[in-house]
Amino acid sequence: MRKLPAGSADLVFADPPYNLQLKQPLLRPNHSRVNGFCEDWDKFESLASYDSFTRASLEAARRIMKKNATIFVIGSYHNIFRLGAILQDLGFWILNDIIWRKANPMPNFRGRRFTNAHETIIWAAKCKTSRYVFNYRLLKAGNDDCQPRSDWFLPLCTGAERLKDGSGRKLHPTQKPESLISRIILAASNPGDLVLDPFTGSGTTAAAARKLRRSFIGIERDPAYVQAARERAAAVTPPPPGALPIAAPDASTPRIALATLIEAGLIQPGEILRDASGRHSATVQAGGAISAGAGVGSIHKISALVQNLPACNGWTFWHCERSGALTPIGTLRTRLHERLAEAAE
Repeated sequence: MRKLPAGSADLVFADPPYNLQLKQPLLRPNHSRVNGFCEDWDKFESLASYDSFTRASLEAARRIMKKNATIFVIGSYHNIFRLGAILQDLGFWILNDIIWRKANPMPNFRGRRFTNAHETIIWAAKCKTSRYVFNYRLLKAGNDDCQPRSDWFLPLCTGAERLKDGSGRKLHPTQKPESLISRIILAASNPGDLVLDPFTGSGTTAAAARKLRRSFIGIERDPAYVQAARERAAAVTPPPPGALPIAAPDASTPRIALATLIEAGLIQPGEILRDASGRHSATVQAGGAISAGAGVGSIHKISALVQNLPACNGWTFWHCERSGALTPIGTLRTRLHERLAEAAE
């Protein structure tokens, strides 16, 4: 980071080592071993050593940030409080702490503590006077016209999204879900902005940035992670220009907004929605708003607009084509509700 030009990044996402300091294997009740977290890059000699590393990395990131840039730093209870104190010591201005509530957290196998079902994200401006980007109106439109909240209900990275190594094991132990990073990028940057990730890992930020038409710089020292991140970013095809990545949602259980369906892959940015008769159409935006002509807003606002009505339920009005037939988007919302309920069980 010291080799990068000062004042060049518009947004930073930092997922530093957690410093878990695990001393013994974690076993399930049946005595099988949990494929957990034991990487060398997460091991530090002491808290002082970890603090020194953290301060140096955040200092370097701050130098690269533009005056009006912001940074999102994620951590668990092991390190988030130390991260917050160091951020303030370095002159960052904390804007929010965001709770990522996991829809499918790892259970507490020993039954000695509460299940650790969330991580904390600190959102901070470079300084108190920064005129930072926050796409509030568009976030609200993407969240069914409700204010974006600081508690985010999203599943862990699992299934096909989880990268595997040659032996079928997960490639990176703390790979973040793309939906989480996409939400951050959409919330605090604009198309064309430069996103910096000092701890790139498996390349989630790179993939999300390309999908949302942002530039990015990723830094990673592990050769296996570097190769995976490069391949992952190269495989991404950015959405068409009409699918403007201009909004970020804020969905918390039990609410499910259109943006949440996009994050889950049930609806794609740039997809065309139609009413049952096929008379009206709208284009899905990457952040959860839709557009029809010059109008951009929530599914409810635009459905009312095209009909010249004071109000309309967009979930029943708008349809998408699935298997050659028009399907109400409310049906997709029901499917996602069921999926999240299964994950919570």
